[in-house]
Parts: sequence; structure tokens; C-alpha cells
Amino acid sequence: MITVVLTGKMFWRPLLAAFSVATTALYFCSAAGAHLCSTASKGFPLVRNISELPQDSYGRPGLSHMTIAGSVLHGMKEVEVWLQTFAPGSHTPIHRHSCEEVVLVLKGSGTLYLASNSHSKYPGNPQEFPIFSNSTFHIPVNDAYQIWNTNKEEDLQLLVIISRPPVKVFIYDDWLMPHTAARLKFPYYWDEECYQMSPTKDEL
Repeated sequence: MITVVLTGKMFWRPLLAAFSVATTALYFCSAAGAHLCSTASKGFPLVRNISELPQDSYGRPGLSHMTIAGSVLHGMKEVEVWLQTFAPGSHTPIHRHSCEEVVLVLKGSGTLYLASNSHSKYPGNPQEFPIFSNSTFHIPVNDAYQIWNTNKEEDLQLLVIISRPPVKVFIYDDWLMPHTAARLKFPYYWDEECYQMSPTKDEL
């Protein structure tokens, strides 16, 4: 059963009922039953068990992503929070975004590659920083970076907080790719389905 909130009243519907986009329901369950899309923050639970939240790789091998509190998903205005797990050997693309990011390493270890000179014509040679359990790091606005799980024995699990959601990501093939050639990915993979259901006005 799914609880649907419409104009403040509680309605119960079977899992296989057909939902119309015009109803602007608070929750939308995808055909695969894996994603829960919310059109507003109204009704966002105060306390939740994150083990009950959906996770997916979104087509990226070795990744498990969970949006704990999101802009498109939950109506957050100022911050967004993710839980991400990278299998040994997996990594993010080289990318940058127009928001700040703070990351807490919950378990595992790996390497952060950060191009602090990203404001020239291309990212250039990145600095390498070891990351490890209980470490934290900050990604400045528009600095290109990449995270690798270089630990062959253990998953790397990160708690990620970003500002100014929803995130707009520019992806690079390599560190010498010009900024003008970087590919904009928006909405990002985990926002695509919900964004199509309920486009969010960009106030920036």
C-alpha cells in the first residue's frame, strides 16, 4: 500500500494503481518500484530509518547512492544530503559543480584528486589527498575533482552535503579537457525521474 497526501487528507491506494501527473501527488513510485519522488517538503518525516530509503547505482558501476534529503526529491532549499558507497576500484567522474560540498568519510579509505587551479582554461594537474575513515574534506565552488576508492579490500562510504541544490554537474574526460568542452549533466542521475515529474524552479 502507498499513502498519498492530497489537499491535507489521507488516501490509501493499491501499489499498482495508476497515478496521473495532474494530481501532483506527494509520492510517486516508479515502474520498477525503486524510487520515491516527492513534489514538496510538506509531510517530510522528522525521523526516518535510512535503511528503508531506496538505493541505486544509476548506471554507474560500483556506486550505491541514497538521497537522504534532497531538493527535487524532498523540497530542500539550501542543502542536500547524500549517502554514497563506492566499491573497491570505483570512482566518480572528473567533475565540478557550482556549489560547495563537504564530505565525511564514514568508512574505508581512498584518494581525493583536487584541481585547485580549476579557474584557468582547464583543470590541470590535480593534487592528491589521502582520505580515510573519520576524515572530512571540503570541495570549493567550481573546483574540478575526483574521488577514487583505492582500497582493494573495503568499500568507501561517504556522507555528502552540498549547498544550493539541485546540483548542476560539469563532467570532464580528463584533466586537460577545456572547461568550455565539459558536459553539463542536469538534472543529475538521481534527480532525473523526479525532475521530469515535477520541474523545480531554478532561483539562482
